[in-house]
Amino acid sequence: MRREERQQLIVNLLVENKTVDLDDLADRFTVSKMTIHRDLDDLEQAGVLRKVRGGATIDAGTQFESDFRIRERQGNEAKLAMAETALELVEPGMTVMVNDGSMAAVLGEMLLQKRPLTLITNNAAIMERLKGETGITLIALGGIYSAKFNAYLGVVTEEALSRLRADIAFISTPAVSGGLAYHMDDNVVRAKRAMIASSTRTCLLVNHQRIGHTALHVMADLADFDTVITDSAPDAAVLEEFEQAGITLTIASTQDPT
Repeated sequence: MRREERQQLIVNLLVENKTVDLDDLADRFTVSKMTIHRDLDDLEQAGVLRKVRGGATIDAGTQFESDFRIRERQGNEAKLAMAETALELVEPGMTVMVNDGSMAAVLGEMLLQKRPLTLITNNAAIMERLKGETGITLIALGGIYSAKFNAYLGVVTEEALSRLRADIAFISTPAVSGGLAYHMDDNVVRAKRAMIASSTRTCLLVNHQRIGHTALHVMADLADFDTVITDSAPDAAVLEEFEQAGITLTIASTQDPT
């Protein structure tokens, strides 16, 4: 089996199980542990996973967010529910900003239902899907392309955002705790902050499994957002924390009403 094929199978196992065990992988592929170590090193360097003792994981850590190619294959039901709830905040004729991320990519495609719209984004998945669509004025933010986030980031992105204005910005985050939203990557943080500063209203999107976690960088105070949307209610203590801070948490239903 070629290295590339074996590494893709490792990625597939991570999507299914979130973690892999070094010994199990060596037995499964009939190779040495050192070969598996090298495979995991390659995938970690590419930003696909993070190595842990005895194996690897795609679960986010304070300094790690899994690759876009992993995230776009996870949690589709939750993403659809949050995107549908977020869509209710959009009216035809608006100028809308949507940031990087697989959650945001789902919302970006749904925005076709609200055309005509002007859409500003650094999300390459949204750019690819919506380019050429009638009724969508697409403003694609340039910058340095990041394969890990499938987005354009950096000074060029931030400068462009400083000269634009939107009615609403949809911002996603991989970690929320103590009234703050976090992210692991400083370039992503700066792009998200620039979108917040360039929009009249802002909406934060966060999977309920990410609530109660932190990451390396503080991105924003939750009070900076007009709306916070998640896919399922967190535990009572977290809800009370939101209420005490005066932050309204909107729960998107993942249940089919039919």
